[in-house]
Amino acid sequence: QVQLLESGGGLVQPGTSLRLSCATSGFAFSGYGMGWFRQAPGKEREFVAAIKPNGGSTSYAGSVKGRFTISRDNSKNTVSLQMNMLKPEDTAVYYCAAGRIITSTMSSQSAYPYWGQGTQVTVSS
Repeated sequence: QVQLLESGGGLVQPGTSLRLSCATSGFAFSGYGMGWFRQAPGKEREFVAAIKPNGGSTSYAGSVKGRFTISRDNSKNTVSLQMNMLKPEDTAVYYCAAGRIITSTMSSQSAYPYWGQGTQVTVSS
C-alpha cells in the first residue's frame, strides 16, 4: 500500500523558515521523482518544486525559486522542502507527490499518481 505522509507544517511569521518532510512507503522510492504542490484557499493546486529520482535535477516554481529547496534521502525514503523567507502568499496546504517524471513533466500534476494528505502552512504576523 502506497503511503505518503507530510509533516512539519504550522503557523509562522513572515520572513521565517519552515521545513516540510514527507515520509513514504509502499513503492520503490529511489525510482520515482518527487514533487511538492500547494493549494491556497480558493485557488487551484499549483506546482512548487520537484526532484528527479537520483536527486540530480530539480525544478521550482518561479514564485519560490531562491527561497525554497527540495531534497531527498533515498536511504530513508523521504523528501523534504526547506522554505526560507516565507511570505503570507505562501500560506497553503502543501502536498508531496510521487511519479515517474521526466524533465518535461516535473511540474505537471497528472504525472504524479501518488499523493499525500497534505500539511497546512500558514504565514501570518
